[in-house]
Amino acid sequence: MSINCWRSPNRAIGSCSGGVILFNTSLLPLDRRREARDAAQMVADLVKIHQSQLILLSVVEKNPPGQDHEAHGMDSPEAVAKLLEAAQAVFSQQGIATKTIEREGMASFTICDVADEVNADLIVMGCRGLGLTTEGVAESVTARVINLSPCPVLVVP
Repeated sequence: MSINCWRSPNRAIGSCSGGVILFNTSLLPLDRRREARDAAQMVADLVKIHQSQLILLSVVEKNPPGQDHEAHGMDSPEAVAKLLEAAQAVFSQQGIATKTIEREGMASFTICDVADEVNADLIVMGCRGLGLTTEGVAESVTARVINLSPCPVLVVP
């Protein structure tokens, strides 16, 4: 798998060798949705190819008034810690070492902040497809991350 070199005005993304980007650090935001599991398989393949560092991130989201996060169960530090531990075990079985980060906040902003902090070359995340509608764009974490990210975002449908 090769991807053409891309450089941001502010920083180089990964390292370029012969027109191919080498992703040194990949960030995988996780929650309990199926789309996150699909993205996990894609990032496993990328990390193996590029022999890069994989950072797993999960965000504890506090429930804003009128919203229910029960669908993905990411509203307690315990649930997030358990998810990260399970994901780390799955990657370990594939021979992939990971670092885990747990944060609290609004998912889209937190993902972008962590990507910047760890100098991620790539964010890999799933997408439910809701951003394809006018109503869904405003609520799509993936759409917000794409717009705010300090690095390229690979969206796995």
